[in-house]
Amino acid sequence: MSHSVVVGIDGSEQSTVAAAWAAAEADRSGRALRMIHVGGAEDGRPLRPAGADDGLPPELLAVRDRLTAVLPGLELSCERIPGSPVHALVAAGARGGLIVLGSRGLGGFTGLLVGSVGLRVAADAPCPVVLVRAGADGESDGAGDAAGDVVVGVRGDRPCAEVLAFAFEQAARRGVTLRVLESRSLPAGPYVTQAPVDQREIRDSLAEAELVRLGDALARWRDKFPGVRVEAEVTARHAGGALVDASRGASLVVLGRRTPVHQAGVSRLGSVAHAVLHHALCPVAIVPHD
Repeated sequence: MSHSVVVGIDGSEQSTVAAAWAAAEADRSGRALRMIHVGGAEDGRPLRPAGADDGLPPELLAVRDRLTAVLPGLELSCERIPGSPVHALVAAGARGGLIVLGSRGLGGFTGLLVGSVGLRVAADAPCPVVLVRAGADGESDGAGDAAGDVVVGVRGDRPCAEVLAFAFEQAARRGVTLRVLESRSLPAGPYVTQAPVDQREIRDSLAEAELVRLGDALARWRDKFPGVRVEAEVTARHAGGALVDASRGASLVVLGRRTPVHQAGVSRLGSVAHAVLHHALCPVAIVPHD
């Protein structure tokens, strides 16, 4: 089950939405789906992929059976693991897979998206973590726009290979455009020149230079994924707000998370990731990188 898609399930509407998203991702990527219910019996026995009663609550069995019916070719397992949800899920991701969790929120800037478990797993897991929202009214809107763009937030001067690889792969599997968004403050001026020049023209020229630099940083990824249409944008807006706006109609937003080298167990999400995780209108992926 290495490199599988792991989804945490607890019978809630948000975990049901997450399970559906995880199943679709596993099917797209040709990987197995591993459904984990944390808590219950202490033996942690793996449960059979099918059967009328495997010791899980009926609502969880219903989710499993529904996914099996929709995607009969999907390799799917369901198991119960004792202990802390955060520790169990982080350990499950140690095999180099993908963790998917559900969240509940209003979206936008009027509500919050994730809870403490989702934040801690996203901050500590050794593999990418995707947070999938369910509507405040219980509607299953967590998939976002399935045909929408994949959006990735980057720093053009220090592009992260792990983050870009994940974003390009996601866009390639979906057959959608990849929007690469960089937030960068430009000097406010005034600019001293030898001849009178429109200050706005200078700022526009600087922004264009930043866009060219970002394009250069993406060149090798365009070569590796020639079938992916890429749109790059450099904005002077705050990254969190720009990415939240970009999440409207998107299928996924991808962000990086720095992994401390000498501070095991104290990984932290940055302010931009917090803003996007709490307010995005589509699923959000957090990808760890060195």
